[in-house]
Amino acid sequence: MGAVEATDRSDRPTTTQADGTRLPSLTGLRFLAAFTVFCFHISISGLLAPSSTQHAFARAAGAGAVGVSFFFVLSGFVLTWSARPGDTARAFWRRRAAKIYPNYVVAFVISVAGLYATGHTVGLLAGAANLGLVQAWWPDPRVYFGANSVSWSLACEAFFYALFPALLPVVRRIRPERLWASAAVCVAAVFAVPLAAMPLPVDRHYWFVYIFPPVRLLEFVLGILMALVVKNGRWPRIPVWSASVLLAVAYAVTPYFPPDAETSAVTVIPFALLIAAVAVADVEGRRSVWRSRWAVWLGEISFAFYLIHQSVIVDLMRGLDAEGSAPAKAWALTVAALALSVALAGLMHRFVEVPMMRRFGRGRTRVPA
Repeated sequence: MGAVEATDRSDRPTTTQADGTRLPSLTGLRFLAAFTVFCFHISISGLLAPSSTQHAFARAAGAGAVGVSFFFVLSGFVLTWSARPGDTARAFWRRRAAKIYPNYVVAFVISVAGLYATGHTVGLLAGAANLGLVQAWWPDPRVYFGANSVSWSLACEAFFYALFPALLPVVRRIRPERLWASAAVCVAAVFAVPLAAMPLPVDRHYWFVYIFPPVRLLEFVLGILMALVVKNGRWPRIPVWSASVLLAVAYAVTPYFPPDAETSAVTVIPFALLIAAVAVADVEGRRSVWRSRWAVWLGEISFAFYLIHQSVIVDLMRGLDAEGSAPAKAWALTVAALALSVALAGLMHRFVEVPMMRRFGRGRTRVPA
């Protein structure tokens, strides 16, 4: 997953438009999405011994992987929200690299060190592909899940960033009255992805539907379209609470859908509506728990948290030989993994991400019109 946001100042990653309109609630929401991914990884880690508790938790957290879809839609939305004429593609790419890559490399090193410390190795191809942010293009789980397994989503984000300076001007040419229809086409394409995967060998379905960057680009484009809907005054004032309820229902029913539909199709509409509704609420200055100081801080560190949490879970479980633990021990280790992930993410944000953005990420995130 890639947790990304636009920046109005190099040291303050809160989504901001040219007129000064900030969207702190979207920053706050990012940690909630990252936390669902954390819970999903706990549920499949084998930490909890089979029991009624493990079964209940697995059912509750089983759809947590859809948090990655939230980040893809959010990425398209916030980059479009803060985009301006007059910038260059090169400057945009430099800022994105400064934001993403230093933390990415630190997480990669920590992950590889943890693997070697627990008696595991990383293949040369997997390591090189990970460092090059191209691992998601290989239909081999030893490559796209190699090294730091969650980093495949950053390979997708790198693909999105590469296209964004050329993609945004094209999407902006869509007439305002046709934006919703275009969003509907994008959603329909997301739902059609499992059908498009059917001719592939069965062992390639998961990669094509969940990992393959051009497929996940659909969610990024949907985020672009939703930002333009809001910016062009086409938002039908759907309240945050109703979008939240819709998302909760979609999340709850996701495990009952075929596996190829679980990854994004079931929740993509609620995500798009919730992101836009929260953005409008911030523009109008409405109260939101996601605008609190702690929520925004957690959102700011969520990128680092996303990058590091799986390594923390795996290393703790292997280092303490805790696979199949009883509930009391498993929950204690879960809390420890969460606390350690937050602490490491805070350090990475403070001493890696912020300094790199101050050095290389100055200026607004703007893309040529």
